Amino acid sequence: MSKREIFMNSAFTENSVWKQILGICSALAITNLVRNSLVMGLGVIFTLALSSLTVSLIRSYIPKRIRMMVQTLIIASYVIIVDLFLKAFMPEISKALGPYVGLIITNCIIMGRLEAFAGKNSPIDSMIDGIGTGVGYSLVLIIISFVRELFGFGTLFGFQILGDWWTKWSIMVMAPSAFFMLAILIWIIKGPLSAKKG
Repeated sequence: MSKREIFMNSAFTENSVWKQILGICSALAITNLVRNSLVMGLGVIFTLALSSLTVSLIRSYIPKRIRMMVQTLIIASYVIIVDLFLKAFMPEISKALGPYVGLIITNCIIMGRLEAFAGKNSPIDSMIDGIGTGVGYSLVLIIISFVRELFGFGTLFGFQILGDWWTKWSIMVMAPSAFFMLAILIWIIKGPLSAKKG
């Protein structure tokens, strides 16, 4: 596969969220604001890309019996960097995301890509796969948060978009709306959109 094909496959064709229904805790937890989703997405892209690169570089030196522990340690190292960066430069967003930044460590998408791709492919290809997977994950979060913030608060990125005439949908601010939005998104992708391709 070419580098472009690797990216497109991991970001869209085999998107971990809508294809495999993985990593949906974030969809419930932090998608009420686009800004939060964007920052979380960037954190996941950073962690996935560099974890994939690192695992691919050292895969032949990791004993098989402890590879999962080593991979978790590598992921945790990059998540700590993300967490410290947010606390230092974006304290408000860090507070809003709370413990969910730390939970990137346990995101099954990351461990899945390290096992399925980075452990078997070259460092550059693995990094591209990590970036693609992170972009696909981020795209889902941003789409869900776009709708939730717009209809729930009447804003986007904190700027008022819908005027006083708009009645805010309180259900969009509540956590269950994220699951409804995710279900609708999966239905659109697997239903009408896939029917058009066929």
